Amino acid sequence: MRIGYVVDAGCDLPQSIIDQENVVVLPIAVRIGEQVINDSRQDVVSQQFLDSGIAKDAAEAETIPYTVEQISELFLTKLVVDYDYVMVQTITASRSPIYERCVQASFKILSEYHAPREAAGFATPFNMRVVDTGTLFTGQAVVAWEAIQLRHNGTSTQAIRNRIDRVIANTHGFLVTPDLYYIRNRGRAKGDRSVSLLSAALGTTLDIKPLLYANRGMTKPVAKLRGFEPACEKMLNYATRAVGQGLLTPVVSLAYGGDLDEMRNMPGYASLKQACLNNGVTLLESMMSLTGLINIGAGTLSVAFAQEGVFNFD
Repeated sequence: MRIGYVVDAGCDLPQSIIDQENVVVLPIAVRIGEQVINDSRQDVVSQQFLDSGIAKDAAEAETIPYTVEQISELFLTKLVVDYDYVMVQTITASRSPIYERCVQASFKILSEYHAPREAAGFATPFNMRVVDTGTLFTGQAVVAWEAIQLRHNGTSTQAIRNRIDRVIANTHGFLVTPDLYYIRNRGRAKGDRSVSLLSAALGTTLDIKPLLYANRGMTKPVAKLRGFEPACEKMLNYATRAVGQGLLTPVVSLAYGGDLDEMRNMPGYASLKQACLNNGVTLLESMMSLTGLINIGAGTLSVAFAQEGVFNFD
């Protein structure tokens, strides 16, 4: 069976893996002022954004995911012919309309796929599943990486579904951003006022950086540390400890909103890399997607992994 995977542009799976494994990316258009940039998860687009002068205005940007009609067209003109089964993995539905749009599109796709498949010479059925990963960015990459390994192993679609559900439930994503004012302004532009002007001002004045956590559709701060690098080090230490204890799937995903050499020089990175080498764990490293940069700001560091059980933040 020909199995295909679709992710949205916010998924921080390295571009090399996306290209090698033919992972299909649902683009997200980004409108900043009068300029529109198409994010299809390419490092060159993220780098151009970081190098440009428009990054300072990004908090007011509008992100425009594919519509139901565009998703349906992509499937009915291409994917229902290229594959027999497609799993769509989206950013958490609590933060984006992408999941709901893909579900709506699936009704049209599953009722109209017969004609294009028959025209291409395929008499067998087509099926698809839309999955809410319940996480963001690097967390999505962990789920996608596991799905790719299952495809390589010749795993059945039902077994893939069961395994991916288990990985999603136990994927722990973290991020630290250097600029609370950006998060506040970005949130206000989207109608989210969870970071107030006072908390942003105090956090900036005292150099307090919250460590944010995502799991099962929920996002929350789990620690506050003084200084960006100490906060990043604590976050990376969480991942290092988890690697030593044992992961549900042997992968850790890292993404950084800047030059990856800067990330590799951060405290805690070397220990994490060594722990991964010692335990046979793949360390994915990626420049953050343009969508991620728009939503949480340049310079943000994110890490994710899958470990069963309630996570211990001590």
